[in-house]
Amino acid sequence: MQRISASELAQRRDRLREHAPEGFVLFTPDAIRYFTDFWFLSNERPIAYVELDGDEPFVFVPGFEVERTQAETSFARIESYPEYPGIEHPMHVLARLVGKRERIGVDNDGYPGILGYAGPSLSEVSGATVALLGDAIESLLRIKSPAEIELIRESGRWCAHAHRLLQEFTRVGVTEAEASLRASSESTLAMLESGEYGQLGSADGVKAGYRGQIGVRSAWAHAIGHDIEFAAGDLLVSETGAPVWGYNAELERGMVIGEPSDRVKWMFEHVVAAQQVAFDAFGPGITCADVDGAVMRYFEQHDLLPYWRQHTGHGVGLRNHEAPFLDVGDHTLVEPGMVFTIEPGVYDSQVGGLRHSDTVVVTEDGVEILTDYPRNLESLTIPV
Repeated sequence: MQRISASELAQRRDRLREHAPEGFVLFTPDAIRYFTDFWFLSNERPIAYVELDGDEPFVFVPGFEVERTQAETSFARIESYPEYPGIEHPMHVLARLVGKRERIGVDNDGYPGILGYAGPSLSEVSGATVALLGDAIESLLRIKSPAEIELIRESGRWCAHAHRLLQEFTRVGVTEAEASLRASSESTLAMLESGEYGQLGSADGVKAGYRGQIGVRSAWAHAIGHDIEFAAGDLLVSETGAPVWGYNAELERGMVIGEPSDRVKWMFEHVVAAQQVAFDAFGPGITCADVDGAVMRYFEQHDLLPYWRQHTGHGVGLRNHEAPFLDVGDHTLVEPGMVFTIEPGVYDSQVGGLRHSDTVVVTEDGVEILTDYPRNLESLTIPV
């Protein structure tokens, strides 16, 4: 799979310049990746991309990143500083490179405070007035290009591959870590051995697991792993992800180990039906709130509100969670090219929870599902 082209990246930066004609400085890793396809490890050392009117654009990195940046990118200009915090703080070095400016567009007024980083803002060291571009950047992220959609579609294929292995390795007596690590590592190796991926776009590789949603813990919409041993009767909520040049689909399934009880069959039926309600809700003129509202009406009509935990879904792409959100409080108009997860669940604290999550792209008259995996109970019942 090909990464995002240089021409598409340039078009993205041109669209951002419409919101910041004087130019911009980007500090957050997600923004730098989206507009330049520059990948790096985020830590306490500031990194920035600078594109200002009248100057040649440049990337700003710590000194030890210069050689790698030269080798792995096409930036014509690379500026650096010795180390953080250094004798002279990197933000002061950056201010000299930026020069005197009246106004600068920024995703953040300075490097974000992560992993112990502390430093002055860009407006403080440069004297410029900064225009925050966060909303503009989010609006650009929402609509995926055909190239982005294909990368997400490919991610979905590898999610399905990983899920098949996860389901195969999940058996009574096996632990969460055993099944998850085996499915994740084998899927990552298969992805690399396919010959189509020079890099995954991320150091994470393929992930497949349960995040602790096993047995009654599956009723917790977000749990954490505890290396639980699988037992007959357990309800499971899986989670898979496979970054393809940084782009992510999401595929999750509710499953059961052994013969499902009538209660589990009832829960499963409503999970599938609620997800279908969400699929069917999309269309011209619909809002995110309308989609979630349709699912909430289904829950109300079937007396399921005691078993509701979370909204219907969220945007997905370069980040695992993106705006907008399929929530009754989000009135964003849904547009073709938006990509969402669709994941209503049914959660019973006494029994466990079930949730299916599929990734969809919005079309002119509905959605296209980008993840392909069985949703029926028979296919998702793991033998004892």
